[in-house]
Amino acid sequence: MTSQTTIDTTGSGGKAPVAPSDATPGKGLRGHPWLTLITVAVGVMMVALDGTIVAIANPAIQKDLGATFAEVQWITNGYFLALAVSLITAGKLGDRFGHRQTFLIGVVGFAAASGAIGLSDSIAFVVVFRVLQGLFGALLMPAALGLLRAAFPAEKLNMAIGIWGMVIGASTAGGPILGGVLVEHVNWQSVFFINVPVGILAVVLGVLILLDHRAENAPRSFDLLGIALLSTAVFCLVWALIKAPPSEWGWGDVKTLSFLGASVLCFVLFAFWETKVKEPLIPLALFRSVALSAGVVLMILMAIAFMGGLFFVTFYLQNVHGMSPIDAGLHLLPLTGMMIVGSPLAGAMITKFGPRVPLAGGMAFTAIAMYGMSTLETDTGSGVMSLWFALLGFGLAPVMVGATEVIVGNAPMELSGVAGGLQQAAMQIGGSLGTAVLGAVMASKVNSDLAGNWAKAGLPPLTPEQEHQASEAVQVGVPPLAPGTPDAIAAKITGVAHDTFISGMSAASLVAAGVAVVAVLVAFLTKRGENAEAGAGAAHI
Repeated sequence: MTSQTTIDTTGSGGKAPVAPSDATPGKGLRGHPWLTLITVAVGVMMVALDGTIVAIANPAIQKDLGATFAEVQWITNGYFLALAVSLITAGKLGDRFGHRQTFLIGVVGFAAASGAIGLSDSIAFVVVFRVLQGLFGALLMPAALGLLRAAFPAEKLNMAIGIWGMVIGASTAGGPILGGVLVEHVNWQSVFFINVPVGILAVVLGVLILLDHRAENAPRSFDLLGIALLSTAVFCLVWALIKAPPSEWGWGDVKTLSFLGASVLCFVLFAFWETKVKEPLIPLALFRSVALSAGVVLMILMAIAFMGGLFFVTFYLQNVHGMSPIDAGLHLLPLTGMMIVGSPLAGAMITKFGPRVPLAGGMAFTAIAMYGMSTLETDTGSGVMSLWFALLGFGLAPVMVGATEVIVGNAPMELSGVAGGLQQAAMQIGGSLGTAVLGAVMASKVNSDLAGNWAKAGLPPLTPEQEHQASEAVQVGVPPLAPGTPDAIAAKITGVAHDTFISGMSAASLVAAGVAVVAVLVAFLTKRGENAEAGAGAAHI
């Protein structure tokens, strides 16, 4: 038996009557909202975990496969490029063919690619399968949000997204801990093999539980030129951000500027084309919703502050404080713990009071936390570090939940996949932007301070080439020590390196705090999703 419902696509929030259905979510095993949440959380956990867990395995991969530093960088860059470029298109596929199907295909492909990486005996195969991981991860992430949007009634959607955000936050922050344990006590291949049983579990649960939700007005064709233009625009943008640091091309390099210019041009052409095509990839009318647009901007700003700031914290813990990867991960547990506790609480608050105050408050706490991290010193104790990390997690939780609900809830039901893709793409682009921009701040500060600090310590002057090499090492907190350096000189160099790194991290953290302050103002432009009511029950099989 098939049931249908007419979905309001005007963004006005109007509701059409829902025809009775024998497949209504929440009755029985299949389509049950909370079981749906558990199922998509298992799948999403793999993608979020892989965003950070692999960084711990990179040194072991480099040593085992004899890879160069540039090749190892592609293990991460290839994954994030494929993910960022494909997310919105993948969301459109879910809207067209059903989020259940795209979710299951994404899980199977992601798990299979993970297993293939573990069996790879060359860096080339590792990179190729990491790209495939990113492509399949892009399929399942927006589909997960689409499934939640359709399975949960409006009054429970925020709580569901809160738990969903908790899984992503915990997986992202917990990746270094799990990765450290696996690499130290098993091997680097286990970092990827662990996705295989998790993927099998997600597929089994998905086949038994997930219900195929499709809006009646779902797209029936594909905007191929729009897909090509948007994918090219995002690729050029993310590629420029990856290569822009001074250790690569540099921000003023003609190649960086060319890719940024190409990105802008493709975005403009894409926007023009979307006004002409019958069924656009992203209807620009979607952005007439100030709340939805603010949610996208807020997600970008949050990711800039969070991902960019966290990037340097891992170097601070391991290279300045000398912690092992496991110890560094354990020191980030306050951040993880507060995200786990805070996400469901944030969902409940947003349901009761609306998103504006929780989002603004969350970004205010994030700004305070980033300011606090700018005060960290080489000898700062674990208690003080834990305070700022916990406050950061407490601030991020409502933003992760609220911005997601604002984006997805303010989009029409038939565009829930595209909205989910927008949310994830905003996070990926924001993370890349944060790492690039804050990395440039770090590099600039280190370059300006290193020579003076070196001279003040009474160390022999460096040649321009030596100073460049020393600067690159100091930017990640590593003292530029030559083999056989006397202990007294080594101690001075280490002190200069760590002090200079701290000054750079402080400057980057202050910039991140400023970004968070801007995000507080953006948060006041958000509002509760107008179309969330078109979710549960709006399905047919």
